[in-house]
Amino acid sequence: MSFLKRPNDFLFRVLTVVASASLAALCLLVIYSVVMRYVFSDAPDFVEPIALLLVIVIAMFGAALKVRERGHIGLDSLVNKLSEKGRTIATGIQHVCLIAFAVAVFFGCMEMAITTREDRIPILGLPEALRYCIPVVASICIALFSFEHLLALFEKKHK
Repeated sequence: MSFLKRPNDFLFRVLTVVASASLAALCLLVIYSVVMRYVFSDAPDFVEPIALLLVIVIAMFGAALKVRERGHIGLDSLVNKLSEKGRTIATGIQHVCLIAFAVAVFFGCMEMAITTREDRIPILGLPEALRYCIPVVASICIALFSFEHLLALFEKKHK
């Protein structure tokens, strides 16, 4: 058993709860906005910036969750035609690429967060860096989940 399994199980559950709660909040927020706009002719201005933050949470945490579940986009038709060794190599390359992607997102978003930490999101007054901190957290999760899969791949190979 990989030393990352238990911590990643916990992280997976936390991401699931946060992404699910964000989706529910987004749905309620959009319904509220539509009712206020079309029934009361009083469109709330805070809905759009909050909705954008929620969409970022849903997309980035959802991507990390799919990496853990091995549900991300793949070229299964090609990989399935490979030998067992070829499939193992392709899976290893896939997870190395996911880790490289996560590292690139991490450093790119960290730079943007640092650059925009003094700026404020209009209407909300929250730091603009918040928009970039969400992908930073998600990229750490993607790297951890992919690393767990790589370790499991090597454990399986050596058994």
